[in-house]
Amino acid sequence: MDLLAQARIKGVQSEFIDALGKLRVTAPEALKSILDALPEKRVYRFVSGPVVVRALGHPRTELASIGAPPLQWKISGNGNVIAAGETREPVIAWPAGLALGYHRLTLTDAEGASEDVPMIVAPERCFGGDFDRGWLLAVQLYSVRSGRNWGIGDFTDLAGLVRLAKQLGADGVGLNPLHVLFDDHPADCSPYSPNSRLFLNPLYIDVEAIPEFSADLVPDAAATAARLREGDRVPYADMAALKWLGLRAAFDSFVRSASGARRKAFDAFRADRAPLLSRFACFEVLRHRFTGPWWEWPQEWQQPDEAKFAELRNGPDRREVEFVEFVQWTADSQLHAAKELASQLGMRVGLYLDVAVGVQSNGFDAWNEQTAISRHLAVGAPPDVLNTIGQDWGLAGFNAGGLEAQSFVPFADMLAASMRHAGAIRLDHVLGLKRLYLVPRGFKPDNGAYVQMPFEALLAAVARESAAHKCIVIGEDLGTVPEGFREMMQDFGIWSYLVMMFERDDAGHFRNVDHYRPNALVTLNTHDLSTYAGWRSFSDLRMKRSLGLDPGENDQARWDALGRLDEILGQNGINANDVYSVLAFLSRTPSRLLAVSLEDLLGVIDQPNIPGTIDEHPNWRQRLPVALDEIASKIDLAALKAATRERSLPGGS
Repeated sequence: MDLLAQARIKGVQSEFIDALGKLRVTAPEALKSILDALPEKRVYRFVSGPVVVRALGHPRTELASIGAPPLQWKISGNGNVIAAGETREPVIAWPAGLALGYHRLTLTDAEGASEDVPMIVAPERCFGGDFDRGWLLAVQLYSVRSGRNWGIGDFTDLAGLVRLAKQLGADGVGLNPLHVLFDDHPADCSPYSPNSRLFLNPLYIDVEAIPEFSADLVPDAAATAARLREGDRVPYADMAALKWLGLRAAFDSFVRSASGARRKAFDAFRADRAPLLSRFACFEVLRHRFTGPWWEWPQEWQQPDEAKFAELRNGPDRREVEFVEFVQWTADSQLHAAKELASQLGMRVGLYLDVAVGVQSNGFDAWNEQTAISRHLAVGAPPDVLNTIGQDWGLAGFNAGGLEAQSFVPFADMLAASMRHAGAIRLDHVLGLKRLYLVPRGFKPDNGAYVQMPFEALLAAVARESAAHKCIVIGEDLGTVPEGFREMMQDFGIWSYLVMMFERDDAGHFRNVDHYRPNALVTLNTHDLSTYAGWRSFSDLRMKRSLGLDPGENDQARWDALGRLDEILGQNGINANDVYSVLAFLSRTPSRLLAVSLEDLLGVIDQPNIPGTIDEHPNWRQRLPVALDEIASKIDLAALKAATRERSLPGGS
């Protein structure tokens, strides 16, 4: 079979028009690398692809063929037959009351031709929330200062942020991704480059809040932590060294003297998160044993193997496996406590968590899901006006064939890992549910190709997990998207993500409040954009020029934008242009959630992250200028309350 025929079967689009209007044709050698990296994709006879049943009304599925009638159908799940029947027409009318979830559909015609198809039974739409309009306080958790943390914002600080948000009238706290990174490379701190999206970053644990920890276990901890709290950047290497020392000490104490109730709770967590937690713990032990990425490990460990895991769990490394599980239990418990606090305070969202678009290829998820995740392919973006050579984000993503073979369970597990703690999540680069731009390893980013994803099935999985966890889903749908994409997304109840800095017409005028969609989260900027103080002061332009980056506009364009901001504010009777004035404008939009950056409220000038830089700028390292208990005194509370009055949570002080 030639390359183009293979590409059609695997959904690889080898030709496309880029944002510059140029025809892009993937080179044959790059196309071959992409095809070789993707698993086989089933070509179905009786259906056109994975079957999605939305459980409202009288669902039906149109068939591509019925073969030799009658066509028998059988739905199976968890080893049981859920429903069965037959049809003589090219349609199946499904029985009412099908169990929501991920199933397999077996279709067999009268001549014995048979095929097995993934099937998702989902609610009609995602969970939509039970409020009209509200707002969230958006914070980079690592950046939080306090008089007690160990040099990085932690889950106890998060509880403090929840109380602060309640005081300000917010419905919750929005956070950077909390995914686990690589503990042996603490300086590689981008929350968007995770080891796994299934587990939490232990550096956010408050070690002193662990019941088995006491100060005498790490005698110099207090003095070291005080030193680590100094300065305007998180000292990741030194902070991580202290925190892991404390976690080890707490675990050793747990092993020696934990109460029966604590041991029972630990065992319950391990059982609840099995088998993924046990696999992750084994992977981490192996990763520290062997040098190099997992595909260079001894052959016996290059694939997950339950029999080998049992040997590891019962051998000399038993305590190391248990330690990893203990750390994840601790992180999960502390994050859950912050979620519960928000609920007790009456917040209608609670925690709003971010989900990265992919994972590091040498991490747990890529090792554990070697069919569903393509480690040889990196998610990126084709050339455009700002990145004329394209982008390679260095992250591995899911692929269609592997997900279909496993009935989309790996994708559902990834969603559930964040939704279990959240009242809302944001899916970074939600366009990836329809297609991903993939760059083969060893090739430049302008030689990638678009690969189609099973869009409807992934939307159904999102809706199923959203409803099960009562979690709002926001899709980061910035930029140009294919025709009909947003309509399909909204039909499944996924909200849009609207950034005011991008919401301008072709002449550069800011769009008015009636432009903003109701089922959306609206915000002034993002972590990848200038803060409001930086934008008004031109600091972002100067910074990017000093780094040799194209800032995307000149000073005159910025002056014009400032004037147009005054123009739109004035049209709405807002005669000032400070950050509270902008928030007053955004608060009037019909969008149901507004995210307000804590950096903007505190007048921070430098942005958290400058895309295109690694060490040139202190990305993901900058601390807030004041400690947590001082924040309320540094914000103009009256102005904030006035700006957000019509969407604030009652009961703020």
